[in-house]
Amino acid sequence: MMRLGQSGTVLFVMVIVIMLIIPLPTWILDGLILLNLSVGLLILLVTLNVRDPLEFSAFPALLLMTTLFRLALNVSATRLILLQANAGTVISTFGNFVVGGNAVVGFIVFLILIIVQFIVITRGAERVAEVAARFTLDAMPGKQMSIDADLNAGLISDQDARRRRRLIAQEADFYGAMDGASKFVRGDAIASIIIVAINIVGGFVMGMIFLHLAFTQSLSTYTILSVGDGLVSQLPALLISTATGLLVTRAASEVSFGGDLVRQMLQAPRTLYVLAGVIAFLGIFTPISKLVALILAAAFALLGYRAQLGSAELAAAAGPAVGLGPSRAESPAGEPREPAQAAAGLPGPVDALAVEFGFGLLSLVDKSQGGDFFERVQKVREQMAEEFGILLPPVRVKDNLSLPPSTYRILLRGAEVARGELMPGRLLAMGKEGGSLPGIAIKDPVFQLPALWIARQQQDQAVLQGYTVIDTATVLTTHFAESVRRHAAELLSREDAKRLLDRLKQVDPAAVDELTPGLLSLSVVHRVLQGLLREGIPIRDLVTIVETLGDRAAETKDPDQLTEHVRQALGRQISQRIAPPGEVLYAITLDPRLEGELRTRVQVQEGRTFLALDQETALKLTQNAERLAREPAHADKPQAIVVAPVLRGHLRRLLRPVLEDVPVLSYPELDPAMRLQSGGVIRLDD
Repeated sequence: MMRLGQSGTVLFVMVIVIMLIIPLPTWILDGLILLNLSVGLLILLVTLNVRDPLEFSAFPALLLMTTLFRLALNVSATRLILLQANAGTVISTFGNFVVGGNAVVGFIVFLILIIVQFIVITRGAERVAEVAARFTLDAMPGKQMSIDADLNAGLISDQDARRRRRLIAQEADFYGAMDGASKFVRGDAIASIIIVAINIVGGFVMGMIFLHLAFTQSLSTYTILSVGDGLVSQLPALLISTATGLLVTRAASEVSFGGDLVRQMLQAPRTLYVLAGVIAFLGIFTPISKLVALILAAAFALLGYRAQLGSAELAAAAGPAVGLGPSRAESPAGEPREPAQAAAGLPGPVDALAVEFGFGLLSLVDKSQGGDFFERVQKVREQMAEEFGILLPPVRVKDNLSLPPSTYRILLRGAEVARGELMPGRLLAMGKEGGSLPGIAIKDPVFQLPALWIARQQQDQAVLQGYTVIDTATVLTTHFAESVRRHAAELLSREDAKRLLDRLKQVDPAAVDELTPGLLSLSVVHRVLQGLLREGIPIRDLVTIVETLGDRAAETKDPDQLTEHVRQALGRQISQRIAPPGEVLYAITLDPRLEGELRTRVQVQEGRTFLALDQETALKLTQNAERLAREPAHADKPQAIVVAPVLRGHLRRLLRPVLEDVPVLSYPELDPAMRLQSGGVIRLDD
């Protein structure tokens, strides 16, 4: 289809060139004029059905092509009019039948079409395109920052971010091109007036001198032909100009223009009843035709009745209004539901995940006030499923009058794991210290970085000073997403683990049947999956995880040791999450003497291994590791502490309180293709 479109475009351009050079027979000109009219109508119909202007991004180039095609038709028709006083059946029909053969009437109709197209539609569309292009370019930095904020919050993936950035660039290019393409239509309207005038004057001279026609016959013949040519040219131009205006004034929507028009015009049935009453009153008490007025009044009343029925059906389908009380929860689809246990009068289980709001933040949740927290939670759930391979449990959202008005908190199985404060109506400016921007200084609730709450009118000033500016809803969503990531292991229940294995069994039954329940119990598999998630390792590659557990289950049943074996099997994925291909990983290692000493401290008791360290040694090791990891030289670069496999898990648990953001890897987990550079050596005598 694409190859056919390319060939057709080349052929179309060649036809235009031929029309400008070679005289055409009248029957070919008739076909091309009808084609021009059909294309204009097709463009208008396509425009009416697009949901977003970018769905018709080829329109500016198409506008230029159709304008050139019309001008080529004018040239061909002019040649036939002047040489033969005959421009084909279509032009003759428009000149005689459409305007009744009256040259004056035809000329007036032609001028009206030109005025409507040039002054009303084209000028308006050109101005709208110009303003849209300007505002689109001005809004690009803010849209880019919004994409970056959503990406950082985990609401979108890298692919989604690239797609949205590409759409922003396409939008700017589209409106810029429409701003220029609108001038083609304006020039075409001016050219049409000149061409008609030339045809009338030139044809009159040709008829009098070369064809020896009478004065009135020559004037009538060439005027009707010229006006007919102008009409068949300007009618498609008017359709395309209308399509231009519709396209540049069209806002993005989920339905077509017709769907939006019906939904928005008929959303208030009472106004239709009032309109029907006014028209009926005018028909009865004024000289206006009673029959026509009563028919229109009945039509509007019927529309109002249908709109009222539609509103009632929609309200019945939506159900009762949703409150934010403690008895309502959010389902995986983002819609509130009533817990089954509560409905049965039984005590319900503790919510796996919940968010509580002070009453001052309820606007972030209430859809009637523009709150979209439910939609954002659903996006976080989708992101977690795509990134880590787990499905978050339903999130209960409720108000808590005991909280301060601007405070929210995130609960995990009834216990608070995160808390923050928001200032509705303000924006959070982050990423810079010591600036001159006025605002309320705080610590970012997510990463505890310096930040400012600023007024909305300060956004442009903050951006110019290098701040990253996000709204309150994004702050909340980012905090929620980060809390979910940190506690993903606790959110994975044993039932979730069983569900994952059952799903894998449908595509790889041999691996699952071999592993459980014969080699390992479900509880051990569950703890291995939790161990991976606890350190931010996705469990999407469940095939590799299950096969590795099946291979190693004969050696040990210890979940910690099994987790280490699985990590080594997932080494490439783990390494590339820390340092993408092409980047350098700064590896912090242990002094060989220290590593040898720690190996001797690894002890086994009741089948479990642990690292037996005295308090002084543990403190020195922790302090020196933290000092190296926080060195400014590579603090903002990919880095990891790399140790022997037997020590990795023990050292991770020891360093977690102070270096949660610095991963600890074993040597077999490193991707052989990874570029390594020393980040320092941990010693006890530093």
